[in-house]
Amino acid sequence: MERRQLGASGVDVSRIILGCGNFGGIGSAPEFFGQGESEEEALAIMDAAWELGITTFDTADAYGGGRSETMIGNWMRSRGVRPELTTKTFNPMEAGQDHGLARARVTRQIESSLQRLGVDRLDVYLAHEFDPETPLEETIATFDGLAELGLIRAYGVSNFDAAELRGLLELTRPAVVQNSYSLLERTDEQVVIPLCREFDVAYTPFSPLAGGWLTGKYKPEKAPPAGSRMHLRPGPYEHLRTPSTFAALDRFAELAVARGTDTATLAIAWLLAQPDVTAIVVGPRRPEQVTPAVRAVEEPLTKEQADELSALFA
Repeated sequence: MERRQLGASGVDVSRIILGCGNFGGIGSAPEFFGQGESEEEALAIMDAAWELGITTFDTADAYGGGRSETMIGNWMRSRGVRPELTTKTFNPMEAGQDHGLARARVTRQIESSLQRLGVDRLDVYLAHEFDPETPLEETIATFDGLAELGLIRAYGVSNFDAAELRGLLELTRPAVVQNSYSLLERTDEQVVIPLCREFDVAYTPFSPLAGGWLTGKYKPEKAPPAGSRMHLRPGPYEHLRTPSTFAALDRFAELAVARGTDTATLAIAWLLAQPDVTAIVVGPRRPEQVTPAVRAVEEPLTKEQADELSALFA
């Protein structure tokens, strides 16, 4: 598995990062805590990822209300291995609980994350979202303090828009930005990605398949499959339900067939072909779904092929 360094941090990660957001829940949504992948299913997914060379795992303290971190910790202890670990904080651990990036809360949350994971240091710690109620200076000072104490090697941000990232870069240089980016979600191309390039900040996008849209699982006039993102949490993707999107997806499927591959592999290969993408966070729901991401690394696109796909979804 190819590896990349996160900016100037000195932290190396596998080019494909295992996203563990569905372990014990569906992301950070309290209403889904206890759902998602069971521990047995999560262990099988981690086994498959590790076997294929994926050595970096991404989670968050609120994923599954802490269940994701716990499952990763149990997996590490039972297998006797230690992946590079990224976790995040901001969202409440349960309905009605506090949230945000204030110093006291971050300090409390990282101790809980370290305990659940069973480690004494994180490789990367991320602000899961922008916190308008806490000054950036306070959050940065807190993260810097965690680094000085040896509790984290590097820190970064997730789900920061262009204005929020600009404000952050006026004060510090994070190691990494982790935002949604795919053939169907290209907003970051306008400002965020150029800023990462200018300031030597790693960019590790999540949701490379746009909630399953780029796999072809959604069809016009048909209900989304049970358990899919469009079934459970359709809001972020509802805008894609248009005739032009479905037409582009049909053409995309044809191009995948012509290349002798599947649409999931092709979508991830397009991301890997983007020069500013450091690594990609993928969130397989089953062990066999790890394979397309690894295949995408092994079957890179040329610039011309990537540009053709870019134009298709422009």
